[in-house]
Formats: sequence, C-alpha cells, structure tokens
Amino acid sequence: METPENLPVQAVGVERDATPTFVDVDTAVLLLGVGVTTVTHPLLYVKLLIQVGHEPLPPTMGTTMFGRRVLYLPGFFSYARHIVQVDGKRGLFRGLSHRIVSSAISTVVRSKVKQVNKDCFCLTTGKPNPDLCTVSTQCYLVHLIMSVRCMAQFVGREVKYRGMFSCIVKIFKEEGVAGFYAGLMPHVLGEVLFLWCCNLLAHFINTYAVDESFSQASAIRTYTKFVMGIAVSVLTYPFMLVADLMAVNNCGLAAGLPPRSPIFKSWLHCWNHLSHKGHLFRGSSFFFRRVPVNSLPSVEN
Repeated sequence: METPENLPVQAVGVERDATPTFVDVDTAVLLLGVGVTTVTHPLLYVKLLIQVGHEPLPPTMGTTMFGRRVLYLPGFFSYARHIVQVDGKRGLFRGLSHRIVSSAISTVVRSKVKQVNKDCFCLTTGKPNPDLCTVSTQCYLVHLIMSVRCMAQFVGREVKYRGMFSCIVKIFKEEGVAGFYAGLMPHVLGEVLFLWCCNLLAHFINTYAVDESFSQASAIRTYTKFVMGIAVSVLTYPFMLVADLMAVNNCGLAAGLPPRSPIFKSWLHCWNHLSHKGHLFRGSSFFFRRVPVNSLPSVEN
C-alpha cells in the first residue's frame, strides 16, 4: 500500500494544487467585495444625498393604507433617474473608486489580521493589537471621507474632490490631519454599539431562547447574529448619519455649508440639530419617504 510519502511527486503536487491556498481565498473575497461595492454604490449614493438633505424633486401627494393623504418624497428609482438626467449613467458611480479602495483595504487588513492575530487579538498576550486595528480604521476612514465628499459634490456641482492623491493633498492643506478624522467619533461609537448589541442579543437568544431539543437549533443559531444585525443597524443608524454629515460639514462644499446645512461645532451639536428637527433617521429608507411637517418649507421646488 502506497503512503503519501511514497506517491509520485506529480500526484502529490496535483493533490496540493487542488486545495485552495490562503491567497486564492483572499483574492476571491477581495473580488467579491469589489463586485458587491460596485453593484450597491448607486444605492449608497442616493442614500448619502438624502442624508445631506438634498431634495431636488418636489414631493407628490399620496395616501396611506388608511386613506390619509400625505406628501411623499421621491424614492430611489426617481432619485436615480434624476441623477442620470443630470450626469448620465456614469454619474450613478460618482465616488466609487474611493469606496472600492476603502473596501479593498478593509478586506485585506482583516484577512491578514485573522491570519496572524485572530480578531485583532495577539495570541501571546491576549490583548488587542492596536497597530493592526489602527491601520485598518485609519485607511478605511480616509477613503470613506473622500468618497462621501466626492458624492456630496453633486449638490453644488463642484469638482473640488476628484483623484485620490489630489483629495488627500487638498484635505491636508485645508484642514490638516484633523480633516482625515472628520466624523470619527460617531462612526466608532456606532460600530462599537452595533457589535456589542448584536453579539449580546445573539448570545442571549442562542443561550436562553433556542431549545437544544429543537431539531433545527443549530440552523437557527447560524442566522441569529445576521437577523440581530439587521435589527440593531436600525438603532445605530443615527450614528452613521451624523458621521457622514460631519465628514461633509464645513469642508467647502455647498452640501455642508449654510443655507443647506449649519456649521456644526461638534458631532453632538449635529446630533441635537437633527433630533430637534426629527431627522435622526433621514435617509434610512429609500421608499415611502414622508415629508416631516417641520420640513415642508425647506423642500426644493
């Protein structure tokens, strides 16, 4: 009987080649991430324009399921059609390159972190590895800010932010290092709160609500965190909204300057402003967007 040591070299090579390497898996994940980022970019583009309060189309009168007449702002398809009319089909992908770079950096760093230090924790000390986590967060936020500002230029028709390196130089010259951390605090708080609530709820449900005697208990546990993630993302949405607004605020773009937006002194100032106007969930929905009563005068005709 032939053992693996006695098999011909060619046979061993074929067997080894059949097993996907870490590089192959990493590349596949990276390409998948780029594809998903590209396909979903028009959605996030429209969402950002709604977040900054840009409403170029007038509301239309509609009725609820109970027969009450209300004003509805245009949904995603109407908004996307307007962008195509202004900038063409390529206009739907404004700021995509920065999002792809941000997504690629995040994917690569996370894969390396999992390969060397699982979940950003050192295997020897059991403590977080600050270098790896910090690099990932910084690179992600820098390109995220550039992407947000590139997309927000649609509001005032500016061309201030374009190429990647020119964006970095312009932000550094005008705002210094602090410009690359605009919206950092609400972004980090939102992410931490999301992960904490998602894991806590998933653990509670899997431990106390899912009965071991149930035949599909393992399958339910698999999808629990995913479902909890969807639910918790609704609660943490205001943090992401404030982070995006702070990334644009007072950066020289019309979307972040009066009269379209106040100049916020801090992210808490932005939060209080949105809360006072009832806009903490602005942009969280693409369809059936009702016009708040206190926002009727500000809708553009």
